Amino acid sequence: MISMCGDKNDLFAGYTAGKTFDITFRVPGEPEQKVYVRRFQSPVRLIILGGGYVAQSLCRFASALEFDIAVADDRPVFANTEVFPQAKNVLCDTFPDAIAKLRITDRDYVAVVTRGHKHDADCLRIILRGNMPEYLGLIGSKRRVRGLFDMLTDEGFSKELLERIHTPIGLPIGAVTPDEIAISILAELIQCRSRRMLSRGGEILEQTNVDPSFLGYLSSSEEKAVAVVVERRGSTPVRTGAIMAVNRLGQTFGTVGGGCGEHEVVTAALRVLRTGKNELITVDMTNDIAENEGMVCGGKMHVYICRGEEMFAGNYGAART
Repeated sequence: MISMCGDKNDLFAGYTAGKTFDITFRVPGEPEQKVYVRRFQSPVRLIILGGGYVAQSLCRFASALEFDIAVADDRPVFANTEVFPQAKNVLCDTFPDAIAKLRITDRDYVAVVTRGHKHDADCLRIILRGNMPEYLGLIGSKRRVRGLFDMLTDEGFSKELLERIHTPIGLPIGAVTPDEIAISILAELIQCRSRRMLSRGGEILEQTNVDPSFLGYLSSSEEKAVAVVVERRGSTPVRTGAIMAVNRLGQTFGTVGGGCGEHEVVTAALRVLRTGKNELITVDMTNDIAENEGMVCGGKMHVYICRGEEMFAGNYGAART
């Protein structure tokens, strides 16, 4: 059984508008069924305040890990799309004005990596008076940060609020170079994002983004089967939550990793369409090569395959923004 927030057209329109939807897969099993939640969520926004070398490295690495990136700096030589080609939005403005234009929400991740104490203070004053983002990190030495926090405390900001700032920014991995510092920051962002997902239910599958072709096809009336990776062990080309639709011609929309493993899933999906019976299959990828990833896999994936119309049956709820 599958329950979903909204109908198939709501899912496509809502996702493209930045809303969040859940599909719940109830997979029969012994001694009891297992429940998996596939969240459809647009990439979270990472706001990088500062355009120096650490910011450039952070933008480059984060763009590959499902973050929509906005960058702000007051220097035209840094705040441009040539320096930040991966950023979705680049603002050249004073930090207070840029922050006002960005309209930070409680879903955003913010990294303050400016070039000086004054600019750090300007950023924090605006952010702390508004919506507190999901993550707020500040670069700087302990001495520099201590002095800044003392000043903000004197200005009336509470100790409890300042303690929510991640500083020194990043995980303690002994980072020295801009690339290393960016990686340490990104590791902390991933850690924060993972904890956020777990706090909302450990059954939520890892992958929350989706191929637009999958959503587009899902809204069609054509008969289809839907395959979702619900568990994995060892090295696999995709995470749990990877999802794909298959029609009666064997055409696919989305992916569960490509290669021989995906071919096995397509074969099972055609069988589901033929018999009308949902299946939970195990794809053994030991010594297989993931075609699209160029990597050797040595793990197993459990893939649940169901008829597409079941995704739109049952109780509906409103989409979350």
